[in-house]
Amino acid sequence: MKFSVDPWDPSYGIANEAEALEPTSADVNPDIEVATGDWRPLEPPSGIQAESVLFVDGVRRVEARVWLDDGAGGVHAGICASFAAGAARCDSAAHIGPVIVDRGLFTSFGQAESVTTSAGEFPARLAAGEGTEALSLALQERMGQAEVIAAEAACAEASADLVVIDGPLRGRQHLIHAVGYVKTHHVAYLPPELHVMVGGLAPGQRSPLFVLGTSWSRLAWYFRLPGDFDVPWSGVVRGECSPDLARPQATALADRATRTLQRFASEPHKEPRAPQNLYPIAGLERDLRRRMGDPQVLYRALRRSAHISVSQ
Repeated sequence: MKFSVDPWDPSYGIANEAEALEPTSADVNPDIEVATGDWRPLEPPSGIQAESVLFVDGVRRVEARVWLDDGAGGVHAGICASFAAGAARCDSAAHIGPVIVDRGLFTSFGQAESVTTSAGEFPARLAAGEGTEALSLALQERMGQAEVIAAEAACAEASADLVVIDGPLRGRQHLIHAVGYVKTHHVAYLPPELHVMVGGLAPGQRSPLFVLGTSWSRLAWYFRLPGDFDVPWSGVVRGECSPDLARPQATALADRATRTLQRFASEPHKEPRAPQNLYPIAGLERDLRRRMGDPQVLYRALRRSAHISVSQ
């Protein structure tokens, strides 16, 4: 019996579901760079790697789930959460900054007040609903806003040949030389025959560009990171760039990103989400989590504040 092992740590979920990908409802046009019938793996030219690369990412953490008493016998769900966003610049050296760290009490209860603790304040931030999904979405939106601010500040400090946004590019299409970097796949955006071609990409190769339209539009392409893979789509990631770029500019940006990011791919003995979780992104995530503070300290501070509020 033959079998293969995916290097992606299963505790982080599934990086890709190969043949079990959900069909897409998105509008997809693959006839942008190469006609559909001529799709083939593309080899970006050598000598186009970016010298200065800016990586942007954000992290979030739910510190505690809470119930808010409205004083009339009703209770409302909420979460106290921390989130952080920042940038890591890699040129002749590597350094992190700027960094944004913030917190919030996310709830749909309109009369909610900020929660003050000995470890910091959790400002009240309204969510559209009090279900788990609505509260999580409100937290995600706040973190995304922090990522935009961090990215803009980092780009204002110094220009970069390539700006890599960990995740979809949405909301950051205006950044110069920016690409979205999507490392997990749950939807099949391409027709079956093109999907198979992507699974056969060699490290360093990319697919032709295609237009991907959901609630927003972008140019996208797939490429493969280095490694020895037997698992379909293992090491395959999706790049995204602004649809407002002229085709030659978009092609050059896709080639540059594909070539450049090969050297930042992680290895399984160092990173559980190898090779997709790039080393600068993994390092930035660790730094951001450290800056958010000790979760046990924050949890105890929230419990003390809750006890004080009940006794008053």
